Amino acid sequence: MRAAKGGLRVAMVEDQPQVGGSCTHLGTIPSKAFRHQVRQLVRHRRNPLLQGVTDLPDVGWPQLLSRVSDVIGAQVQVRSGFYFRNRVQVFNGRGSIAGEGRVRVNDTHDREWLLETRHILLATGSRPYHPADVDFSHPRVYDSDTILSMQHTPRNIIIYGAGVIGCEYASIFTGLGMRVDLVNSREHLLDFLDAEISDALSYHLREQGATIRHGEEYVAVEPDEEGVTLVLASGKRLRADALLWSNGRSGNSQNLGLETVGLEPNGRGQLQVDERYQTQVPNIFAVGDLIGWPSLASASYDQGRFCAGMLCGDPVRQVANVPTGIYTIPGISSLGPTEHELTEARIPYEVGQAFFKNLARAQITGERTGMLKLLFHRDTLELLGIHCFGYQATEIVHVGQAIMSQPAPHNTLEYFVNTTFNYPTMAEAYRVAAINGLNRLRR
Repeated sequence: MRAAKGGLRVAMVEDQPQVGGSCTHLGTIPSKAFRHQVRQLVRHRRNPLLQGVTDLPDVGWPQLLSRVSDVIGAQVQVRSGFYFRNRVQVFNGRGSIAGEGRVRVNDTHDREWLLETRHILLATGSRPYHPADVDFSHPRVYDSDTILSMQHTPRNIIIYGAGVIGCEYASIFTGLGMRVDLVNSREHLLDFLDAEISDALSYHLREQGATIRHGEEYVAVEPDEEGVTLVLASGKRLRADALLWSNGRSGNSQNLGLETVGLEPNGRGQLQVDERYQTQVPNIFAVGDLIGWPSLASASYDQGRFCAGMLCGDPVRQVANVPTGIYTIPGISSLGPTEHELTEARIPYEVGQAFFKNLARAQITGERTGMLKLLFHRDTLELLGIHCFGYQATEIVHVGQAIMSQPAPHNTLEYFVNTTFNYPTMAEAYRVAAINGLNRLRR
């Protein structure tokens, strides 16, 4: 859209039947729609007004799929409208680079198109990593793409890989009442998070019924007609109705004709780019999961927009200060360094905390689990980090993000103390946490 608004002629090549990419059809939108529905079910069951009601609806995975399909359809309609109104021609088919400034498209009607252009922008995303010794064609073995087509509700499920995707699906499945074995090859869940937030997530996943197994590596996956056995290097044999493999992703760089222009992806299928998102070949650019970190839909949107803007004459911009949003139940969001990182850097910091159980809004909604943690410089009061776990975490973080981006001296805790927040709201947690932190300095 930025390129079209900037006066460039734009063609979009999409090898799926509908526009939207993995974000709309396989990743962000479906998983978050599932999560929302399950969270509504959990709240429904916990509602004190419904205690003792015996005819509550029995909702399983297939029932959730129908609602998710509605959301995906709405997203496709919105995006298709963008292309139509801005005269962006969409070629439904498989595209590949056919030399400098050329893209060959084999469309769904067995026609071949040769598009000539000044600039090629690759935004082909990523796919779940598939080790060769795991049979993903077996109906009991799923990845984060194929799980969306599961037509039954397992009583128990093994999730191999406890990254963001694995933890999000563990929350969804436990919310549906499944018994979950979450197998983590590391020693802590999501160890890039603040340790207190990671510990809180571990506690609540276990409280919801998940069994977390840290420091485990698989040896074999043995599916049969009745279920799946996961054999671990420690000697354990885990048995469940189904297995969700969520151990890494690879960039979609295969069969793109990269060899025709001398481009070679790394071992994870990703391309290297410079500050302009340009590859080693002039006028070929890449964004999103195809270039690796941070591999977030939010960042990918901006990378594409900044790259297109640069082609239209805008100053070079790069995505920076991207907040982490993890849609577990409860959710997690963070921005800036953790306590461990500040300690390692020898930065004198202090902590301000607000526990949701003490907030009027959380008491009203019944969402008392969670906390907001602010890390700030002891001398200047500069806001250094925001770490949130609980209800509306991925929304709340943006209040602090706006203050962190301000120039000194407007990026300090004093903003939260001197600003009147609506009451009762979850955003009020910033005032509570700021006062808590300042009180620590006055001891």
